[in-house]
Amino acid sequence: MDFSNESRVLHRCSAQIGNLLLLSLWHLVHSIIRICNFTLDIANVLESYLISSGLLGRYKSLHIAKLRYLAIVIESEEAYQTSKIIELLQWLEAVGVKHVCLYDKEGILKKSKDFILENLDGAILFQDAHENNVLLDQQHMTLEFVSFSDGKEAVAKAANVLFMKYSKSGVTDQNQKEKIFTESQMSEALKTVGSGGPEPDLLLVYGPARCHLGFPAWRIKYTEIVHMGPLKSMNYGSLIKAIYKFTMVRQNYGK
Repeated sequence: MDFSNESRVLHRCSAQIGNLLLLSLWHLVHSIIRICNFTLDIANVLESYLISSGLLGRYKSLHIAKLRYLAIVIESEEAYQTSKIIELLQWLEAVGVKHVCLYDKEGILKKSKDFILENLDGAILFQDAHENNVLLDQQHMTLEFVSFSDGKEAVAKAANVLFMKYSKSGVTDQNQKEKIFTESQMSEALKTVGSGGPEPDLLLVYGPARCHLGFPAWRIKYTEIVHMGPLKSMNYGSLIKAIYKFTMVRQNYGK
């Protein structure tokens, strides 16, 4: 009996020691990860400061012509920070970005578009420039305001356009069953309903989520997406770094 009790005690002690070792190992790994993340954050902040100060020569000359159309996705709660958004657009205008699409899921930015346009010298709506046949290489910045509802309505309208066009074609029921709409036909239908805007070359996401937050999927088939962190923490150096990295990458498009 004494031997049995001693065995149980030893087993219990071994289990507790094992659990303690595992817990210590978990805390050690967690601490190492936190230290690494902290180090990376410090390095990024320092690099952004050096870029903003103009001390890193390679960031001074951007091949901005490669960035023909830029999309900025902003989390809806942060979309109320109008002054930050205007500052961001002024930075973009200063480096030569001419065509920008602003997106938030709830359409907050749409409600502020008049105020935003007033605070940007010469900026006009992309839709107005397109309707008036203003060339895309014009001198002033064009802005497009998009929300999640635009995507849903656009798809519904485009589907209706295709259905009506197909119904009027007078094909037989058998052929209708075999009919498959192509990507080009859908793109043309989206343009017909006024929702076939340019595909952004680069999409910057400001907010906690690392996704495009419902930005129209048919417009970002070949778009490079970069998460920029919270809007309140935005800085000029990080913006320039993201644009620089994009302009230095060779893009290969599938057929």
